[in-house]
Amino acid sequence: MKITFYWTGLIAILFCTPASAAELDRVAVEQALGKANKAHPADLGRKDLTDIDLSNLDFTLARLWGSDLRRSDLSNSDLSGLNLDLSVLSKVNFSNANLANTSIFGVHIGSAILINANMSNSRFIGVMDRANLSKANLTHALWGADMKNQSMGLMRASLNNVNFTGANLSYANFDRALMRYANFSNANLHNAVLFGVDLSGADFSGADLSGADLTGTTLEDTNFAGADLAGTRFAGIKDKSKLKGLRSSKNLDKALID
Repeated sequence: MKITFYWTGLIAILFCTPASAAELDRVAVEQALGKANKAHPADLGRKDLTDIDLSNLDFTLARLWGSDLRRSDLSNSDLSGLNLDLSVLSKVNFSNANLANTSIFGVHIGSAILINANMSNSRFIGVMDRANLSKANLTHALWGADMKNQSMGLMRASLNNVNFTGANLSYANFDRALMRYANFSNANLHNAVLFGVDLSGADFSGADLSGADLTGTTLEDTNFAGADLAGTRFAGIKDKSKLKGLRSSKNLDKALID
């Protein structure tokens, strides 16, 4: 196995580790949250919370590190500022949830529903392939590669086939992420950092890419029809013919292409 995939294998092992505590239901979770305070937060870390309706709850005084939340409903819940590192979040419903300022590191959150979720200023490293983030708020999100852990291989965000339609990604950092076939139609990527990102087959139709940095990106069959390219940096692009929809894009004359 190549070293670049070491950390992914490590995460998979952690996901297969049984939770150390007994399974809880919504009533037990509500009771734990009701007793929590800043000095004594509700300890839900490494708990089995799969397939539970946890919607409309305030988790800001809880610990959820390493918990198993697969297929649970956390819509409209407040998880802002939490550490969700090494949690299992695949197919979770986070619609309209508040995930601002969260840390989500080493996590598999594939096929999760994050429609209209607030993930501003969040930190994410893990796998989020096929998730739905339409109309989500990722302003100032830091989802770029973790360059401090190179001994474990390149730890970065995998966001292939993610739906970012209408999302706000302004000032977000996706440095070296995998975003193949991601849908960015009508999204706001003003001043976003997409340095070294694989955007093969991605759709930016109607998106605002003004001031975005696409230096060193992979852009084969990427669609820019109707996108605003004012000040967009395309440094390192050798063959513009591979970029689809450029003729119908906006402010192409103001793009920085070399």
